[in-house]
Amino acid sequence: MNTLFRSTLQCLQAGAVVCRPKVIGGYVPFAASARVRQLCAVSGEKNLAEIVKKNKVVVFMKGTPAQPMCGFSNAVVQILRMHGVDNYASYNVLEDQELRQGVKAFSNWPTIPQVFFNGEFVGGCDILLQMHQNGDLVEELQKLGIRSALLDAEMDEKSK
Repeated sequence: MNTLFRSTLQCLQAGAVVCRPKVIGGYVPFAASARVRQLCAVSGEKNLAEIVKKNKVVVFMKGTPAQPMCGFSNAVVQILRMHGVDNYASYNVLEDQELRQGVKAFSNWPTIPQVFFNGEFVGGCDILLQMHQNGDLVEELQKLGIRSALLDAEMDEKSK
């Protein structure tokens, strides 16, 4: 019951409309609690859709850019740094299990980290690494109005 109450409160804070479930003998029937979870999921998806659109680059990761807590999250941070992308929103999924599961459901992608450009899901570590290696990341960053630092490094080497 405590979990149901907490989930309902989070949904209400997020703006979801929830009907009061009928309490029978001190317990909320399973169907009612399932309905609340479903409403929370819808509310969570709306919040995630807003979150990924707030910044040009959004990363859901384990840890923070200053202290990644897994090798894959660290690789994403390093790739973005190589391109000079320091101004991006990051969310530590280790601090919030609901966020961790919610972003996986939202993107229909089972792993963390997850990278979004202008609200669109790009992929995880493997895809970002592949984009970096084949040059697609430079192009995608240009579409966002971000000049890759690798272009400047290339120009510096040519001018020598």
